[in-house]
Amino acid sequence: MVGRPADRVPGALASVSSAASPPAGAATSEEAEVDLDAELAGAVAPVIGDAAVSVAVLDSDSGAVAAYGGDAGYDTASIVKVDVLAALLLKAQDEGRALSGAEHGYAEAMIRRSDNASATRLWRVIGGAEGLDAANARLGLTSTTAAGAWGLTQTTARDQVRLLRAVFGRVADSVMSADSREYVRELMGRVDADQQWGVSAAGTAWSLKNGWMPRTTTGLWDINSIGRVVSGGRSCLVAVLSAGHATKEGGIALVESVARAAVGAVVGAAGVSDAS
Repeated sequence: MVGRPADRVPGALASVSSAASPPAGAATSEEAEVDLDAELAGAVAPVIGDAAVSVAVLDSDSGAVAAYGGDAGYDTASIVKVDVLAALLLKAQDEGRALSGAEHGYAEAMIRRSDNASATRLWRVIGGAEGLDAANARLGLTSTTAAGAWGLTQTTARDQVRLLRAVFGRVADSVMSADSREYVRELMGRVDADQQWGVSAAGTAWSLKNGWMPRTTTGLWDINSIGRVVSGGRSCLVAVLSAGHATKEGGIALVESVARAAVGAVVGAAGVSDAS
């Protein structure tokens, strides 16, 4: 049986602490986390094989987090655009203003169409790598490092779930305002039809952002997908990062298979816990 952590520290996805000792015979929060990781590993390892793939899932209902290779570093490609938008909205909040008309236009193009020119403009507005790193410190990201080029920002699956939690989690746990969070959610829920692949395969409803990038030296593809999905009546935040695919299509297929397996494992474990 997989238990759910009883106590969770906001922003701390890798560990759980509790001031009180659990009742005799009860699983500790840390043990529950290990069990859930094992459930996830058992589901996704056969799907991943030898591929370079990392996945993290947060069950929004329980706060439980599971990851497989969740601390491995990957280049973001275009999933960083959600992070750039969060940084822009924090900057506007600090300045006590709404986004300008131009900023709204760039933000919509950047998220819905994954427009690179718009991302570059907003990258400059937030202060480039330094501005993104500063925003990420406030958002609770601990393993993401911005690069000179936004698409080469390094991150982990666990950190991407931290970012998603700032957008989709409880407002009390986020430095982003309710309006800012709703704006990001709305754009991620309306990406163009040809970009609705990825973690969406794991649920009946979704909000997402994908990233894809061929490497100039090898020709191999980085394929990433992050977002919120609803499966089995439960809301999950999901991040799948991957590299080294021979084709974009093959990478997308693998990312979708991993997302389905990972979310299925977490939702299934939550159902067992709820019934116990």
